[in-house]
Amino acid sequence: MRFQTPLVPGVLIRRYKRFLADVTLADGQEITAHCANPGSMMGLAAPGMRVWLEPNDDPKKKLKYGWRLVEHENGHFTGVDTAVPNRMLRAALEAREVPGLTDFDSLRAEVPYGEKSRIDFFLTRDGHPDIYIEVKSVTLSRQHGLAEFPDSVTARGTKHLNELTAMVQQGHRAIMFYLVQRTDCRRMTLAADIDPAYAKAWAAASQVGVETFVMDCNITPDAVLLGKPIPMEPPAEP
Repeated sequence: MRFQTPLVPGVLIRRYKRFLADVTLADGQEITAHCANPGSMMGLAAPGMRVWLEPNDDPKKKLKYGWRLVEHENGHFTGVDTAVPNRMLRAALEAREVPGLTDFDSLRAEVPYGEKSRIDFFLTRDGHPDIYIEVKSVTLSRQHGLAEFPDSVTARGTKHLNELTAMVQQGHRAIMFYLVQRTDCRRMTLAADIDPAYAKAWAAASQVGVETFVMDCNITPDAVLLGKPIPMEPPAEP
């Protein structure tokens, strides 16, 4: 997924009210950017971090910048926009570029299922079980090379795992798809110390047959593109 307009660099002043961030641009101008990330953004929102923003001239938008990337001191990037993984994965699915998910007849997004939920992607093929795919953006890293999910307690995420479990029990195929939006991680695990209930729900779902897919991303100020599969390590005991 390529950014619609060229990103511009800045320095983070502060992130606040979840969806707002004050940033100093290269010319010294201080602006407020939209932060499309409701999570804790642990390790990604410290004042002084180098960030990349996407400008816009949409008259319907109050804020003229959107925060898209964090650039780390080692030259790596993290994507902070939680809407990017779904757009990127949809493009990859439609192009038949996702290993193990190339053989389907139809693809639909945001299909109602479970208890007042919507599945991110729903794949069908005549004569085969339907496929339910839930997508999560992974941005936390507390150990070198290791990505973790979640970065805060997520009751909604636990609910999704339980609903995927129910789909498998009904004879369908269900996939928990983690997209690691970091270029400095080569493996992933669950942060069981942050949310033990989520880790427990994942273990129960895996036992029933819910599949786990983990892929990384290639990230630059030009684009965020689907990378390759990376290994999932069992979570440590909380």
